[in-house]
Amino acid sequence: MIKVMVVDDSAVIRQVVSSILNATTDIRVIDSAPDPVYALEKMKKDWPDVLVLDIEMPRMDGITFLKQLMNEHPTAVVVLSSLTTQGSATAIEALRAGAVQVLAKSSLGVKQALLDDAASLVSAVRAAARAKVSLLKPKPDTPAIVVRPKLSADVVIAPPVQGAMIQTTERIVLLGASTGGTQALEEVLKKLSRTCPPIAIVQHMPPNFTESFAKRLDQLCDIDVREAKHGDRLLPGLALIAPGGKHLMIKRSGAQYLVDVVEGPLVSRHCPSVDVLFRSGAKFAGRNAIGVIMTGMGDDGAKGLKEMQDAGAKTYAQDEMSCVVFGMPKEAIKLGAADEVLPLSRISSVIGA
Repeated sequence: MIKVMVVDDSAVIRQVVSSILNATTDIRVIDSAPDPVYALEKMKKDWPDVLVLDIEMPRMDGITFLKQLMNEHPTAVVVLSSLTTQGSATAIEALRAGAVQVLAKSSLGVKQALLDDAASLVSAVRAAARAKVSLLKPKPDTPAIVVRPKLSADVVIAPPVQGAMIQTTERIVLLGASTGGTQALEEVLKKLSRTCPPIAIVQHMPPNFTESFAKRLDQLCDIDVREAKHGDRLLPGLALIAPGGKHLMIKRSGAQYLVDVVEGPLVSRHCPSVDVLFRSGAKFAGRNAIGVIMTGMGDDGAKGLKEMQDAGAKTYAQDEMSCVVFGMPKEAIKLGAADEVLPLSRISSVIGA
């Protein structure tokens, strides 16, 4: 049984979140609190497996509490944050401080919004309970649940035609990650030089979060990092991140690679989906691509990585020891989709530092 505490200054939010989680068979809300100071007093008596935490609260803000918690008693945390421009930047800071996942909390109709997306909240809590929180230490600042049908990449992009791709000197890298991926991607991208191959990334994130995430990485890395826009060209020394809520695909135009950013249904229960990105790599890049699947819950990307491998791409999976959640890489390895299984510390070297 997963023990959860809900920390939010809104009594309505505490009640709605508790009712959603208590409706499951494997999660129990053991307590709630209106602020971190009161929460900490309660936690000392019965420490939860997962905290569902607001950011803006009286007496102590959620970010300060999260940093303190991760330094003194690492605990899995799911943050509920508003989707304003300022809030999304704060949410990125929460991920850097050690939150396992950040969920959108609408400022209007919040109760109904939470009920409508109960599955995401439950999934986030389950992922947090499985996460290796010791790998999510804060990093210092430097410059009734409705289960949606699980769709495959077929609903967005047709399967690749085997053997259709001619090998060229142009190379591209496709990266896919989910839970724990924000810190993992930072570690990988910070090691890359501006001569590295073009990179396209799918990191599972809500809409409006990825722009702030990309800007933050751009400040930290030598390479350029941007949120992808439809028609952007993939260039050496550039990483393009799929916008939250939209699929990212690569395509070929002569000797150049471009990206398509498109609306579409959930694929492998995600949008953006790693399977969609990887299938496009298999279809349009083949032997000219490198595919890397990293930390995350579920199996999004496993089938797509296998398609890339079958098309001649070099494929890699992050190892269990360095994953916050060994889900997506594990499923890819089970399919035989990874040519090599590597620790996070070695991924940048196979991309091209």
